[in-house]
Amino acid sequence: MRKSPLGLFAGRVLTIKKKKQRWAISSYKRRTLGIDVKSDPLGGAPQGRGIVLEKVGISAKQPNSAIRKCVRVQLIKNGKSVTAFLPRDGAMNFIDEHDEVTIEGMGATQGGAMGDIPGVRFKVSKVNGTSLHELVIGKKEKPRR
Repeated sequence: MRKSPLGLFAGRVLTIKKKKQRWAISSYKRRTLGIDVKSDPLGGAPQGRGIVLEKVGISAKQPNSAIRKCVRVQLIKNGKSVTAFLPRDGAMNFIDEHDEVTIEGMGATQGGAMGDIPGVRFKVSKVNGTSLHELVIGKKEKPRR
């Protein structure tokens, strides 16, 4: 007993079947419907600007025990609120509420949370247009707005 169609126009039937079956593949479905871009706070962009709402400390996942310094940021382009990590020692001293920051992804797989910080997908790269790294190492001063 044959399962595949045979005959003169069999190719058309096989093509239609294959197209229908592709929707069962989750990666195809997400890509075609644009779900990842829709749910992404940055809307598919590599970076985004936002205003700092508050400073928060997030405790690390097991087996680590630390309080990771983060900030709540409200994005300018769509008003969504996200949590962003502050990399490097003492970075929290250079950020105040109502500062304008640039955030980017943390480099985790498929845009998820990285390392032992639960639910945090972004990190702060610039504060008021100045690189956070240069502020921390003391090469530049934070501009007054």
